[in-house]
Amino acid sequence: MIDLRSDTVTRPTPGMLEAMMSADVGDDVFGDDPTVNELQSKVSALFGMDGALYCPSGTMTNQIAMRVLTKPQDEVVCHKHSHVYLYEGGGMMSNSMLSPKLLDGDRGRVTADQIEESINPDDFHFPRTALVVLENTMNKGGGSIYDLQEIKLIRKVCDKNQLKLHLDGARFFNALTETAENPTQYGKLFDSISLCFSKGLGAPVGSVLIGSKEIITEARRVRKAFGGAMRQSGYLAAACIYALEHQVERLKVDHQLAKSVGSALENLSFVQGVMPVDTNIVIAKLDKAHSESWFLDELKKRDVLAVPFGKNLVRFVTHLDFTEDDLDDFSQVLSLIGS
Repeated sequence: MIDLRSDTVTRPTPGMLEAMMSADVGDDVFGDDPTVNELQSKVSALFGMDGALYCPSGTMTNQIAMRVLTKPQDEVVCHKHSHVYLYEGGGMMSNSMLSPKLLDGDRGRVTADQIEESINPDDFHFPRTALVVLENTMNKGGGSIYDLQEIKLIRKVCDKNQLKLHLDGARFFNALTETAENPTQYGKLFDSISLCFSKGLGAPVGSVLIGSKEIITEARRVRKAFGGAMRQSGYLAAACIYALEHQVERLKVDHQLAKSVGSALENLSFVQGVMPVDTNIVIAKLDKAHSESWFLDELKKRDVLAVPFGKNLVRFVTHLDFTEDDLDDFSQVLSLIGS
């Protein structure tokens, strides 16, 4: 089976499993799991931020950040296709009583000008605009990457209007391997950053929220309320440390394979187009005569899995368990479907 549904389907490598099994652990609720503490220190230092908190998922780190950086009845500015709005179960509303302000933008990316124009007046008829959330890379934008200069402009808008700025960096290391920018450049721009280790980096579980000491202290309290405090979680954190030390640079391989997947899809007569492939996400748009469900069924008959991504849209995501040999097999499958 060739599974291109997501980079979350990756399994731990032998080296990662060995690191997990040999981890030194304690009770993280008491703050004395040495491996969790090591992970949190490594990540916060990498981004030049004061503190970090290990959590079960990226959804939780995003939700905690929104809870900590706002208060009920505030408004969150984000793209209309952002993960925090579309794919987190309405969490910003149910967990923190927040109202979303949804913006359009190029492949999921919003601009400083758009954000400034969206800020509500100081009038009790409107929710108070309090937080901006950016997603980098942008899932629904086909793994698109934000330009650092635009983020700097967004930060200026936030400072001018007393807004907080959060980064949903579920696939941020994919962006960094392409731009070769220093993580500390981003640590200076965002109030909080969420980093996921269970996608392209290949860890089985876990995301880290980073920010100031004050934000992380409050985040720990919210994590407890959300049920995210874990005990001997060092076994899981060890996988994240291994991923950080051994599996970041290899993301470039996933990106190259994704470009090849995109090229193969473009050759199909019923594929109207493929979004630009910047990282490891490939989104194919089918013509009106071919539905996404038809294409997915044809792929599944030949042991290939992908996911629907909207009307006539299908998403493929490359990852460390997808190899050059798998690419050859995938191309053959497409030839059979297209013949």
